[in-house]
Amino acid sequence: MERVADDWIAVGRLIRARGNRGEMIAEIFSSRPGRAERLSEVRLEREGRSQVFQVEQVWHHDGRPVFKFAGIDSIGDAEKWAGADMLVPETQRARPEEGEYSHADLIGCTVLAAKPIGKVTGIEDYGGAPLLKVAAEDGREILIPFAKAICREIDIAAKIIRVELPEGLLELA
Repeated sequence: MERVADDWIAVGRLIRARGNRGEMIAEIFSSRPGRAERLSEVRLEREGRSQVFQVEQVWHHDGRPVFKFAGIDSIGDAEKWAGADMLVPETQRARPEEGEYSHADLIGCTVLAAKPIGKVTGIEDYGGAPLLKVAAEDGREILIPFAKAICREIDIAAKIIRVELPEGLLELA
């Protein structure tokens, strides 16, 4: 999840069109079951375009939510929005439980070991521990597992994540 201007929060991303009725397969930035089904209206943003859509239907295929939006009624309409961020107002954001962190809270945090490593620019999730995408001070992109054994202290208010990295992790990037 990432922060977006004017108090809208990205809660997911449309991956691609599915079928010929304008349905879209999405990725939701939440581990809470049922989050996709609770979305009734979203703003889609892609390459400078922004439009609010009503969610007509949500169902699942192969573990991924499939959205049908009012006004997106063909595969051609859907393809125009492939890769779009799905946003909701900050007030509709699902709040994390104690000890959990939303993607929006982590993005922008400075990652510190003995010295600053860089800033979190995104989160990658492939089914295991999520990975923090960090823009390193030297220009590289580093992936750091978001695990308790590595991320020892998380201070969202100060936007700091203190880490103890396994030996050699920084050299992998």
